[in-house]
Order: sequence, then C-alpha cells, then structure tokens
Amino acid sequence: MATVDTAPSEPQAPLEQPRSSVPQVPRQAAPASAEQPQSATLIGSVQRAMRLLECVAEHEYGAPAKQLAREAGLALPTAYHLLRTLVHEGYLRRDKGLFFLGEAAVRLSSSAAEQKRRSTVADALAQWRDAIGVPVYYAQYRDGEIEVMCVSDTPGNPAVEEWADFRETGHAHAIGQCLLSQLDEDARRDHLDRHPVESITPYTVRDTRTMLQRLERTRRMDPVTERQEYALGTVCAAIPITVGTTAATMAISLPAHQADRLLSAVLQLQEEIGRLLGSLSISISI
Repeated sequence: MATVDTAPSEPQAPLEQPRSSVPQVPRQAAPASAEQPQSATLIGSVQRAMRLLECVAEHEYGAPAKQLAREAGLALPTAYHLLRTLVHEGYLRRDKGLFFLGEAAVRLSSSAAEQKRRSTVADALAQWRDAIGVPVYYAQYRDGEIEVMCVSDTPGNPAVEEWADFRETGHAHAIGQCLLSQLDEDARRDHLDRHPVESITPYTVRDTRTMLQRLERTRRMDPVTERQEYALGTVCAAIPITVGTTAATMAISLPAHQADRLLSAVLQLQEEIGRLLGSLSISISI
C-alpha cells in the first residue's frame, strides 16, 4: 500500500501537545506489500472443484447437485458450474440427476494405486539388496514379452549391464529362463519362435531343442541359475513367483569370482520373499 506524505513543504515549529496520563502506544507499521498471505497464491476454484470430487467419491451410488453443494459448503450456482465443468472434462459423469466419478478420475486413482504398488516392490527389493548384498531384479512375462519391472543395486554391487535386449535374449539369462519355465509348451515355443535361440557367449545354449529340454526339466518352484550365459564374468539366479495367471520372478546376480555365493544368496532371497509374499501378493503384479 502506498503511503501519503503529509509533511508540510516548509518547516514549522512543533505544536505543544496536551498532557495526558494515558500512555501513547506507537502505531505499528503496516506489513510490506511483498509479504502476502500464503492463501493469496491458492486458486479458489480449484479448491472448490477438488472438494466436490471428494464429496462425489464418498457416494458409491451417486449424489445430486444440491446434496454435493451442501456437503462441500458451496453455493448452489457455484456447485452447478463446477459440476458441469468436471463432467465436461471427464472427471465426473451425470446419470439421471446424480453425479458419479468419471473415467478421468478413475484413471487418476488407478495411476496412484499403481505407483503405490511399484513403490512397495521397490522398497522390498532395496531391503533384500541390503540384507543379502547383491543386486535384486523383479520381472514379469506380460503380453508375450519379458519385462524387467524393477532393479535395485548399489555402486558397490551394480546390476548386470543390459548389453543385449533382455526381451530378445530370454534363453540366455536366468530371468528369462525362469519366466519361460512357468509357461506351457505352446507359449514357450511361440516365444522362442519370435526370439530365436542364438549364442550370446560361449556358454549360451546353442539351439531351441536344447533350451526346451532344459525348461521342461526345470521344477516349477526351484531356483533357475545360469553362469556366464548372458554376460561373461557374471552368474545369475532367479526364483519363480506366480500370482494368479501372471508369471513373475525375483533374481540376483553376482560376479563370476563369487559364484560360490550364488546358491546360498538365492536361497536367502527365497526365504526373504516367503516372509513378505503375503503383503506383496497384491503389489507384485505391477
């Protein structure tokens, strides 16, 4: 706020002020205009729209505009305007005078839930990484492809470098072999037809027939190991995890000179997974 200069242009002698027994309290200066309340930066219409969304979310079977306006503490004309806007943008839908959450709001909710599931899995992998002292991987077989969903490593224990596409080289690494072992024979053949067996290192399986025989011999819940089949100097192991119809796996890797640790480390991982699988059963299918 601008101040008004009331000082006279010419100096004058001060007037004698009457004496008073009441002490004079000095007037405090007005706060600087730059110091605006934090609420001044908030957008009221957004706040009101969010309150309406929260109110709608509380009514599984929908609610009319008047009820929503009352619950959100809004004037009815304001509520109508915001409701129409939210319907237009897809965050709400209107049916027979009642308002429900729309597809856009459902997508937001699904995205938030997916992020929470991913965070839960990432936290678990980090916990196992630190407990065992190895990089830990989580992968799934989805839509006919191998997908590494999450990796947790440290500078001291780095993950295997993906120098050849994991999706195309499933026959050569423990993650892929573990996932393929959980599929039926037709699905395995289909995958290997699309991603043919080829030599990645001198230790890689040489042909499809040999790979199919190996997968057939793999017991369903046993760890799958490979030694330098994908990357020279690296050994890996993977544990099968099946959630519903989803084939999944947790895996570890170690430098080849620590190969003697591989079995004990993967068994420790299997034990750790068993302890937490109940709480991860929903999160695991990220």
